[in-house]
Amino acid sequence: MDYIDLQGKKVSNITNQDKLLSFLYTNILGRMLLKPLIQPQVSKLAGRYLSSALSKWLIPKFIERNEIDMDIYEECDYSSFNDFFTRKIKPDCRPVPEDLDVLISPCDCLATVYPIQENTTFSIKNTEYTLRSLLRSPRLAKRFRGGYAYVLRLTVEDYHRYLYSVSGKQSKNYHIDGTFHTVNPIANDYLPIYKENTREYTVIRSKEFGDVLQMEVGALLVGKISNHKQSTVVTRGEEKGFFEYGGSTIVVLTQKGRVTPRSDLLTNSKNGYETKVLQAHPLGILPH
Repeated sequence: MDYIDLQGKKVSNITNQDKLLSFLYTNILGRMLLKPLIQPQVSKLAGRYLSSALSKWLIPKFIERNEIDMDIYEECDYSSFNDFFTRKIKPDCRPVPEDLDVLISPCDCLATVYPIQENTTFSIKNTEYTLRSLLRSPRLAKRFRGGYAYVLRLTVEDYHRYLYSVSGKQSKNYHIDGTFHTVNPIANDYLPIYKENTREYTVIRSKEFGDVLQMEVGALLVGKISNHKQSTVVTRGEEKGFFEYGGSTIVVLTQKGRVTPRSDLLTNSKNGYETKVLQAHPLGILPH
């Protein structure tokens, strides 16, 4: 995927994860392998393995292959690969800005921002969504029409714990199960598929920013979403939860006129580039 790095330089980077997903979704053999891989019993078995001491041998290879700087993380004797994957960063490495006018990124990510119109579509994990299909709620989708959707894609080397973007009163957590269906499995060059990823969202009523929706999107394979709270008062910069191993994305929705996105995010997104953003970096500010 092409993106703009923290220094403003264009980077063309096809990761091993990108190659694997391309193989699984666009190759006949890959799609044949994908169908059994996402069965619940297989996913649970893989999850149990990655949470067991037997998976510890994967950690050094993963660090080396993905060039992860472990100096920024708390020192720990990891009990499993998932224990390592959900490692905690040192508190001073992702400081939260004091300016309450700033909407912060909940995670390390590659970010894209979309203006939300009635028929706007955006891509999340190789699936095209409208806001209505993403939320499965026409009423809620209407609430954010005219605002912005920030799609924040985490890569495997990113920090996989995430924060609240704003302070306020959050609703309960709404969970949407993922689906996977192979269409026309016989006659095409590759097998068309229809899929949706597991996702969970909450709406935070913020004094500064109005209603802000924060959604976590898990992986079709092993990824698991673990949120800490619901139906309570939360604080901007407070840890909201974490992803276990697997590709993951966070979506932040803001209402019309409540947030002005960073100009570079808008420009890069319009030109087809993602933008590298670190946790607690600004996504936008209050309009002035």
